[in-house]
Amino acid sequence: MVDITAALKTGSVVVIAICDVDSAHLNGGADEVAKLQGTRPKTFKYYKDLLDLKELEAVFIGTPPHWHALQFIAACEKGLDIYCEKPLAYDIREGMAMVRAARKAGNIVQIGFQRRQSMAFMKARDLIGNGTIGKVHGITAQIHYLPGPQDTTIQQPPASLDWEEWCGPAPKLEYRPNIGHKAWRLEKEYGNGHLVDWGIHHIDIIRKIMDESMPTEFYTRGGIFELINKITTPDTLTAQMAFSKAPVLWQHRLWGSGDPVKEFNNGIFFHGEKATLFAEDSKIILFNAGKEGKREEFSIPTEGMQDKHVENFLNAVKNRDKSLIACTPEDAFRSTATVQLAMISYYTGSLVKWDPLQMDILDNMPASKLMSRSYRANYQHP
Repeated sequence: MVDITAALKTGSVVVIAICDVDSAHLNGGADEVAKLQGTRPKTFKYYKDLLDLKELEAVFIGTPPHWHALQFIAACEKGLDIYCEKPLAYDIREGMAMVRAARKAGNIVQIGFQRRQSMAFMKARDLIGNGTIGKVHGITAQIHYLPGPQDTTIQQPPASLDWEEWCGPAPKLEYRPNIGHKAWRLEKEYGNGHLVDWGIHHIDIIRKIMDESMPTEFYTRGGIFELINKITTPDTLTAQMAFSKAPVLWQHRLWGSGDPVKEFNNGIFFHGEKATLFAEDSKIILFNAGKEGKREEFSIPTEGMQDKHVENFLNAVKNRDKSLIACTPEDAFRSTATVQLAMISYYTGSLVKWDPLQMDILDNMPASKLMSRSYRANYQHP
């Protein structure tokens, strides 16, 4: 509902239909839309039925990542404009197919990397671009947080939820609350972990600030040390990514005290020869080099990043101008594939080398096999 609410705030759209495989969520969402716009949208359980609406012009995809590819490609085949949440896809081959589908359709597509709207990150880009911190020799990004209690009790799903349809093309695991609604992010089969779910925002904005494409090497280590039998993706991770301009180190811990200095639990350090710049959503801090180097802090809040990102998409749709889009599917693929390759390095315990021209993993068959996941039942991988 976050994206729909942002769209309605612009006053330029009418939500004619919504879709959900949980009838309680579906009806609750329809009620909320009715309050916001005065008319109740049509409701559907199956996305293909919604896409058959003749009057439909654009869609918002806010499902878990394992559903993105099929829904995105189906919407492209209908010629619809699309706002799709990040990550672009669950696996790398899906992402490639989605980019091809959008190119063929020629539609307007925005991917939900809303931190591209942050004024603080824009300021960081300006300072780095004008040489304020000198040449950047290294970058560290991190988000340490405590995910909270995990209810892993196997049980029947809520009566309103069609768990078979929710799982869709992904493996159908036995239902438990810690992998269901809003809790799927740390489950390997659905969210693929903290780096892919949340850390991807930092990797994307690093690429934007540094004007980078994709790394050519990945080396990732970690494990589940404190949340054993609670989650299925690492609660501790370090990922080294060999970008062309400066190496990037990602790190997270989902336990303990986080960063010793709490204000740095969530953000990015750009280490330059003249200064280190720390950036997060609403502020930047400069630590100037030298014994007498002083700390300079700048508060640069951005109200409603999500709202601005959705508005950016709708402006592009109204003007039929792709150049207005803040995050194209091609660029979203690069950020998404970057974190996916880092996780492939973790799962295989190997150095992963990426060929940006061939768009393929080099000389590593176990890693190459993880570029695509087989679909379940009668679903066909694109």
